[in-house]
Amino acid sequence: MSRFFGPAELLDCYRRGVFPMANARDDPRLFLVDPDQRGVLPLDALHISRSLRKAVRRDMFDIRVNTAFSRVVALCAEATPERRETWINSPILNLYSALNRMHVAHSIEAWRGDELVGGLYGVSLNGAFFGESMFSRERDASKVALVNLVARLCSGGFRLLDTQFLTAHLKSLGGIEIPREDFHRRLREALLVSASFPEGPIQGDEALQLITQTS
Repeated sequence: MSRFFGPAELLDCYRRGVFPMANARDDPRLFLVDPDQRGVLPLDALHISRSLRKAVRRDMFDIRVNTAFSRVVALCAEATPERRETWINSPILNLYSALNRMHVAHSIEAWRGDELVGGLYGVSLNGAFFGESMFSRERDASKVALVNLVARLCSGGFRLLDTQFLTAHLKSLGGIEIPREDFHRRLREALLVSASFPEGPIQGDEALQLITQTS
């Protein structure tokens, strides 16, 4: 499939509610997924624990947008002691890097000085954002990046944050599962919305205020 699969075809997949994966990092093939139960994170129901709120307020990390997109994808693809194998292969890295150059794929990056210690990436289409993967090399780094993402989506007028699957980590932050038919309905509605992804600086209290205004 990946032999004839380009950025335009990938965007069409998202509009249809399906997304690509690979069986393993070293497997060059891609396949499309449309799960029976879809993970979403309601933008008005993000759960921010007291400790996470403190981390956001203290500006523990310098949050940047789209300054190291390919590095974020590559770090998401790395194996960790908790995750021995990942589904992000070279075709995925190349495809999403192309979408980033088209300004429809974005990375939220948590930096400590000159070190990239956490982040996430995903695709924006109209009022929908499709979260792909996240990584963390320091405590709370990916969570702070997610809080920042939700703040940007609230500010930009987005309606849907797709997480694909529901992990225990996402569930603790307010993620839920919904049936495929419900997801496709929400997606159709979100694609009718005109939203824009803010790339300017948003830190600390501003991020929390943007989320609070929505919820």
